[in-house]
Amino acid sequence: MPKHKGSTPAGELAVRPLTAERWEDFETLFGPRGACGGCWCMWWRETHAEFERLKGEGNRREMRRIVFSGEVPGIIGYIDGAPAAWCSVAPRERFPRLERSRVLKRIDDEPVWSVVCFFIAKRHRKTGLSRRMLEAAVRYAAGRGAEIVEGYPVEPANGSTADVFAYTGLASVFRAAGFTESARRSETRPIMRKRTGKR
Repeated sequence: MPKHKGSTPAGELAVRPLTAERWEDFETLFGPRGACGGCWCMWWRETHAEFERLKGEGNRREMRRIVFSGEVPGIIGYIDGAPAAWCSVAPRERFPRLERSRVLKRIDDEPVWSVVCFFIAKRHRKTGLSRRMLEAAVRYAAGRGAEIVEGYPVEPANGSTADVFAYTGLASVFRAAGFTESARRSETRPIMRKRTGKR
């Protein structure tokens, strides 16, 4: 039976941190293109020059190095035991490109964890999985002491955008997960936050 927009993915969603023993699952999910254009979810962790130089195999090696060093760069969602979704979530300091962004620079001195990227396997898109992964990311961050989780979604002027441009998530999904807008320096890029209740 075909899925309809807003339906629930088949099977149970299990969410796990990306650790060395799950690296092959990450590679399987991202595929030979590294999710999109050889990114391997390194865009926010590198300068523009570094990203262009390492695009593709170089970025795969860099992400592997991060994971095998013991750092957890995000969470993987599994459906029916197969890797189906990714969400990059970590302390904001792990994403230096945010610090250099005129639009997404810090709005205050409060320590935050940042949700910077989603990748959903094609057959699970438009099923509500992004919201479930976002909610799981908040729980994961809260479990590691985060008091505030921050996101940088897009809010398209015409209400819709292609999947390739929505990798930071959609503002509507963040609102549905309980996030509220904290700043907006661009018409289409709000900074949204959710307090975890850990204070």
